[in-house]
Amino acid sequence: MKTKFFLMTLLFLAVFLTSCSGSSQGGVTLTLMGKESDLEKSYMDSIFRQYEKETGNRLKIISYQDSEFEIKAAEKFAAGDVPDIFLHFHNADLNQFDVPSHFYYLNEEAWVSDLTKSARAYCEDKDGNLLGLPFWESSVSGCYYNKTILDSLGLKAAATQAEFDVLCQVLVDTGYVPICWPGNGCSWMVQFGLDPIFADHPSLLEQLNKNEITYADIPEVTDMVQWIADAADRGWFGEDYRKNGWSDISPVMGSGKAVMTFIWDTWFYTDFEEGNRYSVEDFALMPVFMNTVDKGTYEGGNLNMMMVNKNSSQLEEALKFLSFCADEKHYNAAFDGISTVSCFRGQTTNIQSKMVTDAAGSIAANERVSTAASKIVGYSAEDVVSALEKLFQKKTDVSGCVKLMDHCRIARMEENE
Repeated sequence: MKTKFFLMTLLFLAVFLTSCSGSSQGGVTLTLMGKESDLEKSYMDSIFRQYEKETGNRLKIISYQDSEFEIKAAEKFAAGDVPDIFLHFHNADLNQFDVPSHFYYLNEEAWVSDLTKSARAYCEDKDGNLLGLPFWESSVSGCYYNKTILDSLGLKAAATQAEFDVLCQVLVDTGYVPICWPGNGCSWMVQFGLDPIFADHPSLLEQLNKNEITYADIPEVTDMVQWIADAADRGWFGEDYRKNGWSDISPVMGSGKAVMTFIWDTWFYTDFEEGNRYSVEDFALMPVFMNTVDKGTYEGGNLNMMMVNKNSSQLEEALKFLSFCADEKHYNAAFDGISTVSCFRGQTTNIQSKMVTDAAGSIAANERVSTAASKIVGYSAEDVVSALEKLFQKKTDVSGCVKLMDHCRIARMEENE
């Protein structure tokens, strides 16, 4: 009898404690799919733990290694096994997931007004529909330059394309490599030049995506490729630009061998190695000049979006999860001490680069939302790099390079139809 009473008491206590603690055993389980490295970010871990602790719900994380993510995720979607929440960047790879059929447009969610202008613009499709919540580290891409070296030479940052070209020639004549161009495997630089062409002229983007025109029909694209070819020939990228890759940017910039590079501010806090001759305090920011817009351009951050499966049986709870993430208390806890440009207007605990805040006026006047990588159908940065490599090797000319970029883009476009 005592044993039976004791067991009943234990059962009662277990039920009581479960109900008081809000255990996930009595809550909802949401599936969330993304890249392994993305899901391991500290701010992602923080928001997941906050959600489970405060709601009693559970997140079932489905992660794939970065190299196989697109393939594995596409296989799941094709089999009808779509997660409640899907993490993806707004780039060309997103096209294979049939966005209109699978995802809920978030235009009317209460938290939308708290998004910064650039963060919201990045997550919108061509019709202005908000595809996801931009819960990610953001950045400003531009031309980061060694202000200490320029000051020592009596030079200043450029404000126009002509000034930038003169600056590059003066630097190379003085014995410096003007621009660290990591041509071995790095593929983001060209999209900075393309962004203003299509961000400033949406009609061109629409015509290109409808295959009514090609890159070859847009003079600014040829102007950009010509500028890149001339810069290489004039020594503005140095001698080793085709050999230099991701791991070479830090030693090249830290040693002062090169004065400028086209990159983003968070790189200085995640990948720029300490102990070199120059530190982050020696650098400042000006626009990228690639002969497509006279006053240069900055690119807003490329952001990982939390997208919601509109056909999910847990749709209401999935939307509540996004609202939880978009709450000021929760995102400030998650991004506390993280070096990032704000994605939310109420974001206060993140660290913003002095390089970015010092250039705030120029950024406000010349920043474009990331457009080439996210909105050109069939765009592949790797394809562009391959075309440029043939140009650098003198296996094709500027016109041939542009035609090759078109060929690869159209082929990928047709694959996704």
